[in-house]
Amino acid sequence: MTLGLIPASVTAASGAIEATGPANLIWLCVAIPLLGAGILLIAGKAANAWGHWLGIATSTGAFVVAVAALFQVLGQPASERVLDTVVYRWVPAGDFSIDIAMRVDPLSLTFLMLVTFVGTLIHIYSVGYMKHDPDRRRFFAYLNFFVASMLLLVLGNSYLVLFIGWEGVGLASYLLISFWNQVPENAAAGKKAFIMNRVGDMGMLIAMMIMFSAFGTVTFDGVNAGLDGANQATVTAIGIFLLVAACGKSAQFPLQAWLGDAMAGPTPVSALIHAATMVTAGVYLMVRSGAIYAVSESAQLAVAIIGVITLVFGAIVGAAKDDMKKVLAASTMSQIGYMMLAAGLGPVGAGFAIFHLVTHGFFKANMFLGAGSVMHAMGDEVNMRGFGGLRKYMPITWATFLCGYLAIIGFPFLSGFYSKDKIIETAFVGDGWQPWVFGTLTLLVAGLTAFYMSRMFFMIFHGKERFSTEGSNAKHPHEAPAAMYVPQILLAIGSLILGFLLNHFSFVDWLAPAIGHGEHGEPVLPVAVITGLTLALVAVGVGVAWKMYLASTVPVVAPNGNFLTEAAREDLYQDTVNERIFMDGGRAITTGVAVVDEYVVDGAVEGTAKATTGLGKIVAHLQNGYVRTYASYTMVGAVVALLIALATRI
Repeated sequence: MTLGLIPASVTAASGAIEATGPANLIWLCVAIPLLGAGILLIAGKAANAWGHWLGIATSTGAFVVAVAALFQVLGQPASERVLDTVVYRWVPAGDFSIDIAMRVDPLSLTFLMLVTFVGTLIHIYSVGYMKHDPDRRRFFAYLNFFVASMLLLVLGNSYLVLFIGWEGVGLASYLLISFWNQVPENAAAGKKAFIMNRVGDMGMLIAMMIMFSAFGTVTFDGVNAGLDGANQATVTAIGIFLLVAACGKSAQFPLQAWLGDAMAGPTPVSALIHAATMVTAGVYLMVRSGAIYAVSESAQLAVAIIGVITLVFGAIVGAAKDDMKKVLAASTMSQIGYMMLAAGLGPVGAGFAIFHLVTHGFFKANMFLGAGSVMHAMGDEVNMRGFGGLRKYMPITWATFLCGYLAIIGFPFLSGFYSKDKIIETAFVGDGWQPWVFGTLTLLVAGLTAFYMSRMFFMIFHGKERFSTEGSNAKHPHEAPAAMYVPQILLAIGSLILGFLLNHFSFVDWLAPAIGHGEHGEPVLPVAVITGLTLALVAVGVGVAWKMYLASTVPVVAPNGNFLTEAAREDLYQDTVNERIFMDGGRAITTGVAVVDEYVVDGAVEGTAKATTGLGKIVAHLQNGYVRTYASYTMVGAVVALLIALATRI
């Protein structure tokens, strides 16, 4: 397995040229689905009969525009593959101006293709999945709004335009997670995701403030041009605050607690937002900001450390969950951790991060849609302990899910083998402690990934049936309709061959004009040894899962586990920590502020008012209108003045 190194002659573009042709119309990728969302929301219930088809049409239209721009850029030399187009002059103020401008380059086009293609398939899947929902039209409006926001995020040529899309994605996520908000838990899950993302968004805002203060601009080219002469502490601060933003959007430690709860939304939402697109926005931000992290080694190391913590965290949680959607959510968290780690390993690692991001988008969306088909067949049940033996009832779902499962564990020559394993190899490159720590942990998590994904696959589709087909709680499993399984088939094909194709056509070379290149050092262990260890650990993980969940009887009720198992079932107590530190701490601060406000601030104001009133009453008694009273005041005053004069002379 080759590493696909980038030729040294290929460098990142320092600027962009003006877009022409289809690239000049790239704004339509945002405008078309945004228009679709607007129509569906304004049309109201009148659009219930046809709204889903409009949603599919607008997502497909964005895909067509993206394909046209892709072929245009592919036909140009590498040095001319970074194109900018100004859509609107937003804030003209003398020499200072802010444009709504879009960048068409290999990085943004990669995301465009992923979002529009996978997004369109998920739109089609949703026709069947949401068939009986009375608010299906509104659901498709939100999907369109999400697609438009995500495309704006990756197309902006400045951090400000990126931030507009970033906030739109956050809003769309909230609307979709809490779509069934008549259930209080769903509404709470949407609120939780929204609030935790706002914490991350403050990082983005602060980073942009520092950029503008230091460089006078927030465009990518302007910031990159100012880095050479910038103060090291300033660049590090920008990098750290951008990382905070990425942690919120991509569910990375310590802002990862919202992702599991987000599974309350309809399953297509989980596939689109929490597998293929939105959670990858943080990875995009890290890779797009690669020049910043190249200047600040401290910030770059922080990215890698956050990534490796999260990939371990997610894998441990995923190994203990019984809710199949939450297993996939924990898996997503872990796989995004791989990408974040790679983004923190320099330009070559950043290329592999995007490589894995693309393949992951296919096989994880494939498995989420498969989970949705299982729910469709089993009365919305998500507890894997109540499944077993579904293969004979759902052969298409089984086959497509198998493709995604084999891809994510890194089965030889499938997508994950080419993308995730390259991150593992890159993690072993470097000096000192880093390659040994990062590399070893990525290896161990590869084995753990194989275990929990095998556990999931066996518990759902194989073994003894743990559900009844008779009685009041009877289940009647059946294959999903064509609108649901055809998208799964297409994604399964991508899960099988996409990694091979991207590796064969030098995908990392394609990204080089946008993200730069770096010298790929030799790993501290031979590549063959790393590959062998990875496959051996994967085999061990599959074997342990086979022994525990296929060769043995699976209890319908989860047995008590050891401390780590119980902790993993509780998400390693992430919510408990957040409640104790932030929620309870916030309440204590609020209570303290209320006390200070009531007894100090209000007390001081009210005390001053009472004192003034009392003084006024005293003065009022002195001014009673009687001449004899005023004469006595004069006499007392004269006596006092005389005494003072005598005392002074003495």
